[in-house]
Amino acid sequence: MPLRIALDTGPLHGHLTGVGVAVTQLVDALDQRDDIELARYVLSFRAQIEKNEQRLRLPAALATRVWGMADVPKVDRWLPDVDLVHGTNYVVPPTRRPAVVTVYDCWFLAHPDQAAPSVRRAASLLRRAVQRGAHVHTSSAATADQVRQHLGTDRVSVVHLGPPAARAAEAATAPDGIALGQQFILSIGTLERRKGLPSLVRAFGEIASDRTDLRLVLAGVDGDDGDAVARAVDAIPPEARPRVVRTGAVSPGEKAWLLRNAALLAYPSLDEGFGFPVLEAQSASLPVVATAVGSLREIGGDGVAFVDGHDHADLATQLVNVLDNGTTRLGLIEAGHRNVQRFSWRRTADELVTLYTRVVDEATTM
Repeated sequence: MPLRIALDTGPLHGHLTGVGVAVTQLVDALDQRDDIELARYVLSFRAQIEKNEQRLRLPAALATRVWGMADVPKVDRWLPDVDLVHGTNYVVPPTRRPAVVTVYDCWFLAHPDQAAPSVRRAASLLRRAVQRGAHVHTSSAATADQVRQHLGTDRVSVVHLGPPAARAAEAATAPDGIALGQQFILSIGTLERRKGLPSLVRAFGEIASDRTDLRLVLAGVDGDDGDAVARAVDAIPPEARPRVVRTGAVSPGEKAWLLRNAALLAYPSLDEGFGFPVLEAQSASLPVVATAVGSLREIGGDGVAFVDGHDHADLATQLVNVLDNGTTRLGLIEAGHRNVQRFSWRRTADELVTLYTRVVDEATTM
């Protein structure tokens, strides 16, 4: 008999973030197996659900407020006959079944003062789920260590994610504000504090005066650091400011074009739970410069030129090194190709099914 897993597919609806990309690939990988049967659920009244998804009959805003204070109502009435419930996006609802909850990073636990109210509520729900005995899945050993520290549990398992899906060449299109033949440094990700983008802007300002054709492209939706990024742009030399391009959200085809045509990917995060853009860049033969924080050494391997600390001057020095040193660039590209081979969604599914089985078995023997 296959294990029947109730799996939160809510991240597949709305703007597709890194979590949405991960859940998309995970669902596809699990669907290839004959030992798993998925019961997809969504906690949202607004999402346009698919035929194979079930909407939990609870308003999301109300449910998360109630679940932050009490373990009712349980979702078993809507998810009967499942062996385990997997919350794929930091939250797993109260249930009598064994539960797994995925935590991608712990920035919001380490910096609650910088978290939005909805994120703080998610933190409260996560803590309650762990207290109920939910097993935590993390996508890196670095995040697992932080979970043990912030949530006080040893019920943590590391299962790496796979690489982002490759984009078809014919779908690649340039976003507004950048054209073929222009040299640019690329950043991919929401403009949020955790991404350290003001430091990258300052580093660009340090090198832009000597490189009048160089641009900085910030590809990602606005977030809680958008104003700080704008202030950083205003503080660099006037002639460099127009060469900082904020694209907003990019389509898959636009992202493919940016990865194919950039000079390098800059990833100056203050913390990172996995780092999809690093693997995307390595898959696209793009050298990477990143801060040595969180999971990035673990995930990026030898295919990344690391900067220790968050000094924008050090970041500027490494950017120049990768831009100008052909030997360094080629070495990073070759090492990146090798590094990406360590990751696959089939392996992710294999290891998650092993985790599901172990959690279910533990529950039946208690």
